[in-house]
Amino acid sequence: MIKAILKKIDSGRRFLVASHESPDGDAMASTLALTNLLREMGKEVVAFNRDGVPESFRFLPGAATVVSSLAGEAPFDAGFVLDAGELRRAGNELKPLCRSLVNIDHHPHSEDFGEIYYVDENASATGIMIYRIAREGGLAISPAVALCVYTAILSDTGSFRYSNADPEAFRVAGEMIDLGVDPWSVASGLYESQSEKRLQLLGEALNTLTISPCRLYASVSVTSEMLVRTGATAEHTDGFVNYPRSISGVEVALFFRQVGPAAYKVGFRSKGKVDVGSLARALGGGGHHNAAGAVVEGELDHVRATVFARLDALLK
Repeated sequence: MIKAILKKIDSGRRFLVASHESPDGDAMASTLALTNLLREMGKEVVAFNRDGVPESFRFLPGAATVVSSLAGEAPFDAGFVLDAGELRRAGNELKPLCRSLVNIDHHPHSEDFGEIYYVDENASATGIMIYRIAREGGLAISPAVALCVYTAILSDTGSFRYSNADPEAFRVAGEMIDLGVDPWSVASGLYESQSEKRLQLLGEALNTLTISPCRLYASVSVTSEMLVRTGATAEHTDGFVNYPRSISGVEVALFFRQVGPAAYKVGFRSKGKVDVGSLARALGGGGHHNAAGAVVEGELDHVRATVFARLDALLK
């Protein structure tokens, strides 16, 4: 598949690079890793994310060039859709704009929507897969690309705390440091530059902490009222699910965020024993064994009861 991707790059001039809505560190960093790589090859590239670049990732090279609308854009020779799982999460409007699509992803059950389907669920991050493309093509990895690849790995392995932090993740991260990446500057950008609004919202979210009677799962919630009260936005909730996950004995953490008058996005994190990907798919969502999500319709109490009932059945 990598050879087919390199051939596609060689034969094209104008490319689109996109990732899923509400982008996390891997989605945004891999987008900019490939964008910078292609631009350094002399290609014309439009980097797109329908939700733009979250504040915590704006230190990444090329972040200022990411667009959130493709209105008026000329056709692209190819579109690279990264870390999306499903095309709709990046935007169904991408397909008619691109002569072909390339799906690069590490989510299990990733939708086969592209002419080229490069999916490896054993890869620790989509950023790792961009690195592989560069290396197999004999392409130079610039400081800008190295910074993005390192950030993608750091983000999706939970700073090398999650089970997907495999030898390849450490090896490639070390190589990126050898190429000039400063680990402290990345950690500072990701974790030491929080806004006051985020901490105020976090305080309200932690007040909703609920631990199940079996003590195997715990959750926190954020409503639209909390966002209005603190002046925060959805992007400020990134990482909230890790707080209930950190409780001793908890195997599954859940984060409920209101996304409509009667709808909540549910984020799941597992410490490894429970496949939350299967749970999310049963609820109409998707994701990995250890990290997944879905949108569930209803008021918060109903949504929580629905999800907890399914999780109880899964734990049994």
